Amino acid sequence: MIIKNLPFTADEYDRRIALVRGAMDVAGIDTLFVTDPSNQAWLTGYDGWSFYVHQGVILRGEGDPIWWGRRQDAAGARRTVWMDDDHVRGYDDHFVQSTERHPMQELAGILQDLGAERIGVEMDNYYFSAKAFSVMQSSLPDAQFTDATAMVNWKRGVKSEPELEYMRNAARISEKIIDGLLERVEPGVPKNEVVAEIYRDAVRGVDGAWGDYPAIVPLLPSGSDAAAPHLTWDGRPFETGEATFFEISGCYRRYHAPFCRSLFLGTPPDFLKRAEAALVEGLEAGLDAARAGNRACDIANALAAPLEAAGIERGERCGYPIGLSYPPDWGERTISLRVNDETVLEPNMTFHFMPGLWMADWGLEITESIRITENGAAECFCDRPRKMFVKP
Repeated sequence: MIIKNLPFTADEYDRRIALVRGAMDVAGIDTLFVTDPSNQAWLTGYDGWSFYVHQGVILRGEGDPIWWGRRQDAAGARRTVWMDDDHVRGYDDHFVQSTERHPMQELAGILQDLGAERIGVEMDNYYFSAKAFSVMQSSLPDAQFTDATAMVNWKRGVKSEPELEYMRNAARISEKIIDGLLERVEPGVPKNEVVAEIYRDAVRGVDGAWGDYPAIVPLLPSGSDAAAPHLTWDGRPFETGEATFFEISGCYRRYHAPFCRSLFLGTPPDFLKRAEAALVEGLEAGLDAARAGNRACDIANALAAPLEAAGIERGERCGYPIGLSYPPDWGERTISLRVNDETVLEPNMTFHFMPGLWMADWGLEITESIRITENGAAECFCDRPRKMFVKP
């Protein structure tokens, strides 16, 4: 007998499915096929490193969802989803990377047996290929297909109390990682050695919260490389006279709390200290604007004023929703904190407020993961000084 360690109660999954079914009704679809692994986990609890092959969740207007994937991964599904075993389907391995057949042909047979006629699929998703969609269409010529990209993502935006507790656990791990970085980084220490300790802290977790793998690897460019926001690491040592930003996240049961701080080794130049002051002022103004009833753009506009006064222009968005995620991204890919997004903020929405500065030959990141509260300014999940750290 399989004993399951489900992350949430049956009532929580029922609540989520009801939300998505409401969106399906509005969109006029009778069947939703979900391939995003984060959405699969949110709806069913499925948790496995198998998203490199075709898999997904089928949700109809009635009945429990069906998890569908590679047969060898069905064993993991039976151990992690809340549904009974008869709602786990596995396809034969001769479909995997075959040039003669495609898994979507097998899926089409299941959808046909279910009577699916108006099918929603996540067209703009990392895990749903053009080939997969083409095979689905040719195998179900009488079906109508609708783009249901982010239909589930939008329903994930307002977090439940158990989800918020998982994010607070992740935040404790994020704090541990940053504390360790500030202690260990010194001139001459190779970057890969520090990253090894990041992973040690991340996976060991904290008392009461074991660490899961984050959806993004640690990012830590230094000096002029910090102009590029998404560089990882190599074996070169940290050097005096350079700033490094560290973009990391603790992860607990797939829930994240991204957190970024910058460290300068030596004496920082005046221009960097002025940028730090403007960034912190803008960050705090944005946190004050992050209130229920305000809009996403209000946060971005509050951030922009101090930066513009300091002569710093940044046109990028400054944040995005966070929560449950799998690689390659810990964002939920819905709301953007930027000047043209007028989405109204609701209590228990959660964001990575991420006003990174990536200039021509330098960069600086000081960020917060936040919760929109019922009254007042946002709650910050992490609790560490909001500044650029300096080691003389």
